[in-house]
Amino acid sequence: MTDPALSVVIVDDHSIFRSGLRADLAPDIDVIGEAATVDEAITLVTQQRPRVVLLDVHLPGGTGGGGAEVITRAAPHAPGTVFLALSVSDAADDVVRVIRAGARGYITKSASGADVSDAARRVADGDAVFSPRLAGFVLDAFGAISGETAQTDHELDRLSKREQEVMRLIARGYAYKEVASELFISVKTVETHVSSVLRKLQLSSRHELTAWALERKLL
Repeated sequence: MTDPALSVVIVDDHSIFRSGLRADLAPDIDVIGEAATVDEAITLVTQQRPRVVLLDVHLPGGTGGGGAEVITRAAPHAPGTVFLALSVSDAADDVVRVIRAGARGYITKSASGADVSDAARRVADGDAVFSPRLAGFVLDAFGAISGETAQTDHELDRLSKREQEVMRLIARGYAYKEVASELFISVKTVETHVSSVLRKLQLSSRHELTAWALERKLL
């Protein structure tokens, strides 16, 4: 039996780029929608809940926050969706802004259709994916400095082994049912663990949890 197609939404304000990317993606990538503005993207993502959003960083509409705004506003309503930034920009500020918002990776538009397809699969599987020269920006921004490891260990010590397992899956974008299936526990138990994790880490949402885990390089 073949694997099911990976559902994807393309968000970019240039229709020629969207159509070209759609044509270049691998056959197992199912493009279920396209959007050209922040507001269109938020509506589409929350309604369709694709597994992956291929997201331009600079977009018109909304309050001017571009791709980062799409993530922060749409992610709470599409918990199983992950975001992959795909932009012509390789500026450090753009990279850091969208990663802090919760994107699982960032690749430039110089990538081939095969590269984008592979990156989409990888972020859907829980990996973080970056174009090679951009990885340094992320490491610098999220502070690989002495003392952070000890602080992270201290924070993780608050969580039980099972809570840490749930935390990592939720932070990677898994739905509660997917976590339950992965760990062979009930959805109700997952909900209990998530509530406990958020309380112990003093976080208010799964989006904040994803940002917390990404900043500490736990994913």
